[in-house]
Amino acid sequence: MVSNIIFLLLTLGAGIFFALNIRKIIQKIKLGKSVDRTDQKKLRWKTMAKVAMGQSKMTRKPIAGTFHIFIYLAFVITQIELIEILVDGIFGTHRFFQPSLGGLYVLSISIIEILSVLALIATFVFLARRNLLKIPRFQMPEMKGWPKLDGNIILYMEFVLVMCIFTMNGTDEVLFARGESHLAGEGSLGFAVSSWFGPMVFGGMETSTLHILERVGWWGHIIMVFSFLNYLPFSKHLHILLAFPNTFFSKLTPMGKMTNMESVTKEVKLMLDPAADPFAAPAPEEGAVPQRFGAKDVNDLSWVNILNAYTCTECGRCSEACPANTTGKLLSPRKIMMDVRDRAEELGEGIRKNGADYNDGKSLLGDYITEEELWACTSCNACVQECPVLIDPLEIILDLRRFLVMEESKMPAELATMNTNIENNQAPWQFSPTDRLNWKDEA
Repeated sequence: MVSNIIFLLLTLGAGIFFALNIRKIIQKIKLGKSVDRTDQKKLRWKTMAKVAMGQSKMTRKPIAGTFHIFIYLAFVITQIELIEILVDGIFGTHRFFQPSLGGLYVLSISIIEILSVLALIATFVFLARRNLLKIPRFQMPEMKGWPKLDGNIILYMEFVLVMCIFTMNGTDEVLFARGESHLAGEGSLGFAVSSWFGPMVFGGMETSTLHILERVGWWGHIIMVFSFLNYLPFSKHLHILLAFPNTFFSKLTPMGKMTNMESVTKEVKLMLDPAADPFAAPAPEEGAVPQRFGAKDVNDLSWVNILNAYTCTECGRCSEACPANTTGKLLSPRKIMMDVRDRAEELGEGIRKNGADYNDGKSLLGDYITEEELWACTSCNACVQECPVLIDPLEIILDLRRFLVMEESKMPAELATMNTNIENNQAPWQFSPTDRLNWKDEA
């Protein structure tokens, strides 16, 4: 009875703490400007099913993608066993579903164990890739310190979780064979891995020791699950949850299509319409704050941009594919997303503690992302193409550059010359429009 109460309190505490932290993240995502991403719902559901659930873009890198799918499937299927542990913990039962499901129960746990073995192999592979093989995209400057430690912590937790599963099932297999399990009956539980792993590792131990180890595995499993759950809001691995809404709300237009500001579009159309009366436009509302051109801080971005940042798993596929990054320039699309998330965290916490008028004198542009990074971007969309969860760093880069050009008149000299030529000559080159066809008269 005491253990049931402890379990219930632990479950409620973990659930409440997780909900509070997720609520904070949602508030920080809402710092962004409103944007409608509810159109074409059928296509959005299809995109989410294909990319987030089906992991369709992960296998663009076959080795990493395959091992990631092992961990993903193990994470999803293990929730079946987690449901049983929750029932057992609350009501004091043991393997609650086994009597009613019979062979189906054995099949389910066997699949979980096989996937757990594959996930364990994947865990060692990923640890080696990050720490021994020195894969270049994991050695970039933005991956020093906490990002590197964060990537390792989750793998350590995965290892401990799998060990707890096999300790729980392996000892229970031996206890059941002796007729000493909390589950009535004796013989073999018949699980694919534990049926041989249990006797091999735990077969020579005393029954009292097995009971202790079985409880250590059982409690260790659920404690690791709750620890993992409440670590997510502080980790890049929040993508486990956010990949689904992120792919659902992703941009459905072609990657090369750039968005235009509505206010600017209206002005241009007004200028090009000979029948329009420029004085017929309504006067601006008194006291209204003029709309900023582009973005200087995270609250100038859209909420989808900030959702992108929180979904980023820092895999580095974007930066690895970026031509600017591979040629030694300062730009790293992954760093752009990390900077947006860090700034949203900083500004969001300040607003939460000090009120909506909070201003720390900082901004995303300048304090986190430099002009050199922005102008290094070639707008090629390689980063967008490579992202496994449809994150769009380019949209953020374009908005920040738009602010520099339209608000502060800052741009590289080459671009300034080109813009002047387009304005005066209707072409990027410095010659008269009437001279553009002179080539046809040449011999």
